[in-house]
Amino acid sequence: MQARLLLEDGTLFTGKSFGAETAKIGEVVFNTGMTGYQEVLSDPSYCGQIVTMTYPLIGNYGITRDDFESITPFVHGFVVRRHEPVPSNWRAEYSLDSLLKEAGIPGISEIDTRMLTRIIRHHGVMKGVLTTGGESKEELLEQLGATTLMTDQVPRTSTKSFINVPGDRERIVLIDYGAKSGILRDLTKRGCEVMVVPHDTTAEQIRRLNPDGIQLSNGPGDPKDVPHAVNTVRELLGEFPIFGICLGHQLFALACGADTEKLKFGHRGGNHPVKELATGRCYITSQNHGYTVREDSVTGTSLEVTHINNNDRTIEGLKHERFPAFSVQYHPEAAPGPFDSGYLFDQFLEMIREYKRNNPQKPRQARLSETLRGELQHATK
Repeated sequence: MQARLLLEDGTLFTGKSFGAETAKIGEVVFNTGMTGYQEVLSDPSYCGQIVTMTYPLIGNYGITRDDFESITPFVHGFVVRRHEPVPSNWRAEYSLDSLLKEAGIPGISEIDTRMLTRIIRHHGVMKGVLTTGGESKEELLEQLGATTLMTDQVPRTSTKSFINVPGDRERIVLIDYGAKSGILRDLTKRGCEVMVVPHDTTAEQIRRLNPDGIQLSNGPGDPKDVPHAVNTVRELLGEFPIFGICLGHQLFALACGADTEKLKFGHRGGNHPVKELATGRCYITSQNHGYTVREDSVTGTSLEVTHINNNDRTIEGLKHERFPAFSVQYHPEAAPGPFDSGYLFDQFLEMIREYKRNNPQKPRQARLSETLRGELQHATK
């Protein structure tokens, strides 16, 4: 079956359909990773986007349930040069085509993804429609013009209920703005007790959980679309050690008085070089974001820039000058990799321990009371 991808500037790509036979509108972006298409598809940060893979061969190692970063994919479309319908991998449980059909996601192959990527790099990301239907180009352009891109990605992807993952070390509240499973894996493998809470959990509810530290997760969309999250982070600054990742990094910056802006075509892939300013070391990082913290907006705040992107010099890391809080724009929990930056979770836990040594308080409660657990479950329904 034929599929078509039409950009809002009128550029039309015609190729072969795979996945669901439907039409979806979304922001067209590209990812430069050579592997990890399953992790890309299941990353909530791609909510509402039509993702183009620049690596030409996609689908060859199939889909494995253990490698998902969320239960439900939130992407609106998938664009590849060549789709391999028959995977060859001993771990594969089913094919990429089966996953897209199950999730209702249309795919298109046999188009010039290099040309598409160059268009996005030159003009910036733009709306597009991916369809298997027979609409005329004029009808599709009319649909694009009448459609506004979603701004409620965080509520769509965040957990709706309170989740407690037991552990015998530090208690971490993970505020879920569209969190990847990798963050939970990295915290639990270090023995942490993790409490996953919805994006709109209040500062007072978080205080009642008596955490040792707070993790601000990744997530989709514009950080300014979730002002309640900025206010919550601002209220908690100085009370608990905080570590922000991706969207969490941007929310941390906004909470401290800095500003964010949209990038022309964003950073998406597993091969982005980031320089740590304190050591001069370059890390290869996994990234997926369309917004960045404005460098000039950091001046006059209590923030210090700790990392920069070696490609375009944008800010990749921040820390607070007085409070135990820091953040990075990239993904230290990256899956399938690279794993250069996993040490940041250890740094977070050491910051928590140092904060507790310097601020001795009464020991935190050993477990949540059933009353408090019930209140939280009710509040998040």
